[in-house]
Amino acid sequence: MAATHLTKETFNEEVLQAKEPVLVDFWATWCGPCQMVLPIIEELAGEVKDAKICKVNVDEQPELAKEYRVMSIPTLMVFRDGKPVKREVGAKSKAEILEMLK
Repeated sequence: MAATHLTKETFNEEVLQAKEPVLVDFWATWCGPCQMVLPIIEELAGEVKDAKICKVNVDEQPELAKEYRVMSIPTLMVFRDGKPVKREVGAKSKAEILEMLK
């Protein structure tokens, strides 16, 4: 299963109203570190069963990037009960990303 691509129209339903934790990867196609994290995000989307894995392309969704104060990418955020609870900036390993979800 691939990571869910989010838009400002789907963010509320997919993230803020989700019952399970949600990992959101704010990224862009031109970002080298984002491209390093991309295969890990997609791999996690297929493996993780107790959380939702999503992506926001900051070039296509600048309103979401601004709302969540994404200044550098990749920015990984974990949401629980509609609220951001963890935030990491920069490329992370699979183990580090899994640790964020705990």
